[in-house]
Amino acid sequence: MSVKGRINWKENLFAYALLFPSLIFLGLFTFYPILKSIYLSFQSSSFDSPTFVGFDQYAQVLQDEVFFKVLTNNVLLAIGTVPLSILLAIYFAIWVNNKMKGTSILRTAFFYPTLIPMIAIANIWLFIYTPDYGLLDKFLQTFGIQGPNWLGDPSWVMFAMMGMLIWKEAGFFMLFFLAGLQNLPGEVYEAAKIEGARPFQVFRKITFPLLMPTTLFVMVIATTNAFKMVDHLYIMTKGGPDNASNLLLFHIYETAFSYWDMGKASVLTVILLVILLAISIFNYAYLDKRIHY
Repeated sequence: MSVKGRINWKENLFAYALLFPSLIFLGLFTFYPILKSIYLSFQSSSFDSPTFVGFDQYAQVLQDEVFFKVLTNNVLLAIGTVPLSILLAIYFAIWVNNKMKGTSILRTAFFYPTLIPMIAIANIWLFIYTPDYGLLDKFLQTFGIQGPNWLGDPSWVMFAMMGMLIWKEAGFFMLFFLAGLQNLPGEVYEAAKIEGARPFQVFRKITFPLLMPTTLFVMVIATTNAFKMVDHLYIMTKGGPDNASNLLLFHIYETAFSYWDMGKASVLTVILLVILLAISIFNYAYLDKRIHY
C-alpha cells in the first residue's frame, strides 16, 4: 500500500472515530426503533404470546375507514399549510430585510411564536377559538358576524388547525429566507434597478428563483412538520369531532397507548415512515435537480 493510501486510511479512521458517539445515539434512538416497529408490524397484538401474522395487519389497516380519514386529514393539512407558510415567511423575510427603523422588533415578533411550546400554543388558541367568548368570536361580533364552533364543527376544525400551524411556523421559516436574502448578490439588484424593473418583477425574476434552494429545504421541513403534529390535538380536540381533526401521528398514539394495539400501531408507524421517506426522496431526487444553485 502506498503512503498516500495509508494517510487516507488514517484520516478516515479518525473521522469515523469522531462520528462514532453520534452513530451510537442514531442507532439506539432511530435505527433500532424503526427496525423494531417493522418487526412488530408482522406480529399479532397479543402481549402474552405474539405470533407471526405476516401482512394480515397491513391488510386490516388498509381496509380501515378511520385510517383513510386520518391520512386524508394529514394530506389536507400539508396542502393547506405548507404553501401559505412558505409564502408568508418569504413576505416577512423581505419585509424585515429592508433597512428601516424597528426591524429588530419585527424580527422578534415574527419569530416569537416559534419559541413557545406547542402545549402553551394549544391553550392560547383554545381561548381564541372558544365559541361566543373567544377572541376570534368577539372580533367577528364587532362586525355583526356570529362565528361557528371552530373546534366542534367538522367543517371548520381543520381550518382552525391550519391557522394555528401557519401562525407558529411562518416566523421560523422566515429566518431561513432572511439568511438566503442576505446572501444574494447585490449586483443583480443594482442592474435590475438601472433597467427600471418593478418590485414585483424583481421578486418574480430574481429573488424567488435565487431563493429556490432555501425554498426546497423549507418545504421539506414544513411537510415533515405537517405529519408530526400531535401535541395540540391532545389539548384542543383529541382528534374530534368524529375524527375530523385526527392526524396520523395522534392516531398512532391512540392505537398504541389507549387501545394497546401495538401491532396495528407499528403498521401505522411503518406507513408514516414510508410517507416521509417518499416525500424526502421526491424533493431531493426530483426537485433538487431542477434547482439552480
